[in-house]
Amino acid sequence: LKELLCRSLNSRSNPHHSVMFGRVRFGARFAARIGNRAVMARLPLVRAGAAAAGAVTLAAIASAPVWCREPAVNWGKVREQIVEILDSEDHMEEPPGPQFVRLAWHSAGTYCKHTKTGGSDAATMRYGAEGNWGANAGLAKSRNLLEGVKARHPNLSYADLWVFAAIVAIEEMGGPKIPFKPGRSDKPPAATPTWTVKQHAEDGRLPSADMGADAATAAHLRNIFNRMGFNDQEIVALSGAHALGRCHTDASGYWGPWTYAPTTMSNEYYRLLFDVKWTEKKTHEGKPWTGPRQFENPAGDLMMLPSDLVLIKDPSFRKHAEAYAKDDDKFKEDFGRAFEKLMNLGFA
Repeated sequence: LKELLCRSLNSRSNPHHSVMFGRVRFGARFAARIGNRAVMARLPLVRAGAAAAGAVTLAAIASAPVWCREPAVNWGKVREQIVEILDSEDHMEEPPGPQFVRLAWHSAGTYCKHTKTGGSDAATMRYGAEGNWGANAGLAKSRNLLEGVKARHPNLSYADLWVFAAIVAIEEMGGPKIPFKPGRSDKPPAATPTWTVKQHAEDGRLPSADMGADAATAAHLRNIFNRMGFNDQEIVALSGAHALGRCHTDASGYWGPWTYAPTTMSNEYYRLLFDVKWTEKKTHEGKPWTGPRQFENPAGDLMMLPSDLVLIKDPSFRKHAEAYAKDDDKFKEDFGRAFEKLMNLGFA
């Protein structure tokens, strides 16, 4: 009985938040027919008068019996289910942790402080207009991995889920504990961000790895990150996410991991930038390299992008990279602060 009446009363599972008077009236008739006067008395039927023709206002939702309201998201359970995915032997060949970080990063990184558009409060990467950006290649797999969690928590938005999955993954991979604030919403395709100013990424609003020359690449990074509200120190700190994961030729076109521990959050990325002699990649598995310009270590099993090497070539970037190469705790502290800011762009 309670379940039937609550379905009639509770509209928040409806994306349009509409409660038709007829549905509530049906619940009342059903309760009357079985003689349940207690339930009849508690049904929050709100009539706006004859002119309203039986409309039920949103006040009805707020006044619904406690046992009739949708349950809050159980974040403890959500975390457990994300960790199960991270630890699953099914994903050992391609660990999902780094990709969850990339998913949330690319979702939130669309923010523009000038137009107040984009950011983490939308999850518009679900739609082709944004999902098909070159920078988002391969992320459909990460989104699909989280579908099971979303299905078990219908009141959980994709926008919150992507951010929370990244925060959990970072902590599970040895990174800092980053505060999480829920409440993001999922928006329609019309909310997909666009950016039409002169200096822009190849497509969409995300940074490109190479603009052809070091000075141009450094300027591009500042243009993209300044648009979000980040300074040079934060740009270098956020770049430390490249300690995680690897590039794939079937996604970005690049190949290889940045470090030997791609599922461990540490300052190894910065130390390798300074300690290794990086040369332009010419061959791959005994054949000429035909992918985009990238750099490799002498063994050919680690890589750096042009945008990575800019961090030690540009004087302002370099001083922050040096500090992180020397101090893992400082890196994690600054990364955690910058990543929390990134995850709240367009939301808080």
